[in-house]
Amino acid sequence: MASSLETERYSLVRPLFANDIALALSNPLGQPAVPFAEEAACLSPNAVAKRRQEFAAGRDAAHQAMALLGAPVQAIPVAENRAPIWPAGLVGSISHTRSCAMAVVAHAGNMAAGDIRGLGLDVEEDKPLADELWPAICSVSEQDWLRQQAKPGQMAKLVFSAKEAAYKCQFTLSARYYGFDGMELNIDVENQRFTARYCADQPPFSCGDCISGRFAIGAGLMVTTDELRV
Repeated sequence: MASSLETERYSLVRPLFANDIALALSNPLGQPAVPFAEEAACLSPNAVAKRRQEFAAGRDAAHQAMALLGAPVQAIPVAENRAPIWPAGLVGSISHTRSCAMAVVAHAGNMAAGDIRGLGLDVEEDKPLADELWPAICSVSEQDWLRQQAKPGQMAKLVFSAKEAAYKCQFTLSARYYGFDGMELNIDVENQRFTARYCADQPPFSCGDCISGRFAIGAGLMVTTDELRV
């Protein structure tokens, strides 16, 4: 049975995704289900207990989301590039932090109008990002924007999280690595939305292309989400 905190967190995040996307949560501090052997084998033999627990919770959330979607629950191993390998016909995203793991899963579709091509999800503890880390995460204009905010440290963490979610969302299509300077954000705090704009070509995306996302802050968490459709 879900705790009141888990129920609150689910209620916070569920409205960020369309109805054709399944969302599930798992508690790394509890007793998440044991991963499939194929999944567990992807962990380093030297992985510490905390890493193993968070990994198990992430896979547990993903398996629950598959079941909610009506899809067979299958293993999600890890590719050489460390990205999850989703079963054929599915697209998803997994994120975990110390106290919460979340996953979203959807049918990949047949590339018809409205079909989902990529999903991005990032979960962070709602704690401010230290000032000295801003230059590594935020552009000059983003830092200027942060200094105008009532809670600049919290908004800096939001910039970090939103870029992580957008990166995950696009990686399904581009399979390309780039740094935090690869995108610049425009954040609409009042409406809890953001836009991540490419600062350079990252095929199939071009400089100036944008990924739109949403966010929610509450119940001790900061959650950012994206979805790309045909």
